[in-house]
This record gives sequence, structure tokens and C-alpha cells, in this order.
Amino acid sequence: MSDPISWGRAPSLEDFAELAERAFAALPDGFRQLAGDVVFRVDDFPPDDVLDDLGIEDPFGLTGLYSGVSLAERSSFGPEAGPSRVFLYRRPILDEWAERGEVTLEELVTHVLVHEIGHHFGLSDAQIDAIEAAAE
Repeated sequence: MSDPISWGRAPSLEDFAELAERAFAALPDGFRQLAGDVVFRVDDFPPDDVLDDLGIEDPFGLTGLYSGVSLAERSSFGPEAGPSRVFLYRRPILDEWAERGEVTLEELVTHVLVHEIGHHFGLSDAQIDAIEAAAE
């Protein structure tokens, strides 16, 4: 992947996938091991049905999404959980990055990735926000 400073155009879906892979690889070993077999996917935007289900009108309003049964809700007595997926949405992330200006694209991709993995662990948005605030 090119150095972000030398990008002549917006990073592609493949560039974002590489950013996400590097961000995940840089996380602590224990965190990565707990994440297990989560499947990561990068799309330009969330599908309309996802936005409708979440009550979000603006497709730029969702930068990432966790889909699956969280580790906290899984049971060995219940039905087998399908694959857990983390979606990163390239265009909304780029839009937020341009608006904020004080973070690198790598930092923002890492933030969204960690936030969605937090949902995989069963954490709420408020719990994730509290953890991030305590870490700053």
C-alpha cells in the first residue's frame, strides 16, 4: 500500500482491506485471540436494508457494523451461531476522516475495527466508549 501522503486518489477497497489487516495485526495478541474467527469485510456503503433496520437515513452515518451473535450471548445449548462479521464502510470512514482532520486514516480504521470487535465481545456502545475514554 502506498504511503497515505502520496495517495493521488482515495484509497480503494483493497487499500482499506490492507489497512484493516494491518490494524488487526497490530492489536494485542490476547485481543486478537479472543476475536477468534471473525470475518472482516470492507464495502463502500452499508446496504439499504441494513440502514433501514437501524433507522439510519444517511448512508454516511454508519462507518462499521458487527453482524453475528456476540460471545456474551452464545450458548452451547442454543443453536449454532453463524459466522461473526465485522463490516467497515469505506466512504463513511473517508468522510469522517476528512471532517475530523486530527486523526490519521489508520487511526480511524483501527478505532472503527476495535469498536466493532467490542460488539463481538458483547460490549455496548457505552461500554466501548468508556473503555476508550479510560485508555486516553
